Amino acid sequence: MQIPPNEHNNFSLSRFESMLKTNDVYFFDSEEFEDIIQHYLENGKIALAKKATKLGLEQHPTATNLKLFMVEMYIFEDQLDVADALLDELYLLEQSNEEIYIQKANIYSRRDEHKKAIQLLEKALEITNDENDVLSLIGMEYLFLEDFENGKYYFMKCLEQDENDFSALYNIIYCFEYLDQYEEAIDYLNDFLNKNPYCEVAWHQVGKQYYILKDYKKALAAFDFAIISDDTFVGAYLEKGKVLERLKRYEDAIESYSVTLGIDDPTSFALLRIGKCHERLGNTDLALQFYTKCVEEDSLLDKGWISITDLYFKLKDYQKALYYIDKAINIDSENVRYWKRYAKINNRLNLFEEAEHGFRKTLELGNYELETWLTRCDILLHLGEYQAAIKNLFQATEFYPENVEIEYRLAGLYYLVADERKAEFHLRTALRLDPEFIIIIEELFPTVFEHAKVREIIGKQKKPSL
Repeated sequence: MQIPPNEHNNFSLSRFESMLKTNDVYFFDSEEFEDIIQHYLENGKIALAKKATKLGLEQHPTATNLKLFMVEMYIFEDQLDVADALLDELYLLEQSNEEIYIQKANIYSRRDEHKKAIQLLEKALEITNDENDVLSLIGMEYLFLEDFENGKYYFMKCLEQDENDFSALYNIIYCFEYLDQYEEAIDYLNDFLNKNPYCEVAWHQVGKQYYILKDYKKALAAFDFAIISDDTFVGAYLEKGKVLERLKRYEDAIESYSVTLGIDDPTSFALLRIGKCHERLGNTDLALQFYTKCVEEDSLLDKGWISITDLYFKLKDYQKALYYIDKAINIDSENVRYWKRYAKINNRLNLFEEAEHGFRKTLELGNYELETWLTRCDILLHLGEYQAAIKNLFQATEFYPENVEIEYRLAGLYYLVADERKAEFHLRTALRLDPEFIIIIEELFPTVFEHAKVREIIGKQKKPSL
């Protein structure tokens, strides 16, 4: 009785694993080893695949396919020179083996020699029985070269051979988008849909192009056709929801997003967008419920934590806003957007030392907005940390030279630390830039504003009325 292929493969695999456990040596033909190695590679068990390859070559030292698997292992381990030498040996024996060209091209690609990789893949294309895979590899090499026109051409050739090659379709659209050829992408997709009118992926991509072009009505129609083609297509419902939001049809958007929750496991994106729609409709409690579900579903999604924090901030419930942003920071302490909110919330709560720490952390993480520097300065001023405030402002001048708001603050601070020479220099600079901003001295440094020398400098700066 002949054993069916799947059962035969399982039997070979069981025997092989039994051999590893017992240290007995069993014989396998080379095709059995190939199946075993392929199984391990597909399941990410590289060490077992390598062991099977080694044992296979011990039993079948001349087996080309097993040597090619060994090449694959060497490439995976970045032993490119070793892999290259083995391929050269194989090439002398089998110059018509397409896999030798493909693996050699893989090595060139790893070395960023993509043009050489393409030349070898074109040779493989001449002798292969599976053109589609080689065409796809050539297309990818052109993407690495950022030659999107040629990349697009080869992926189109893939799709011509296999209309269900959606990976090629996605890559074609990626090329169109990178080239800002949105109208051309729509034309191409419409031609494809004339032959495949119920291709949900193509309708989905048409909708995305119209969305980019802000033609929301046509985008909505395209996503509806995608859903008609496949009513379980989660991506189409999500994109349709985004369009409905743009059209301010928030209740319809909620309905579209909600459908996805019943088709598959809830996604943090859908929960977040439902929360946003409820917030815009004024359904505060529901918005908070969905934001909470969102962060429970995906605690790493910063948009979820930011949405719930911002809503509590808008409601002036600063304690709860602080509670949630603290939780977010405990999960990701390097997120600058979290620290910026932490600083602002503490500032509103008059927790100035915590607020200063938050703004300092925000700056350390690369947020160099003028508002961040100025607010931290004003907090340090309030805390009596004049020298720290001066240092903060001089760091700010590296990004905002001759900024009037910085200059007035430096003038006021230098007066407070009794360095009148520097104070006068910055005051005169500030007045030259914009005398109207003298209100900064008046509000932040009232004692300085009443200083006789300051009043004299201000008076001299004022122009006589005509």
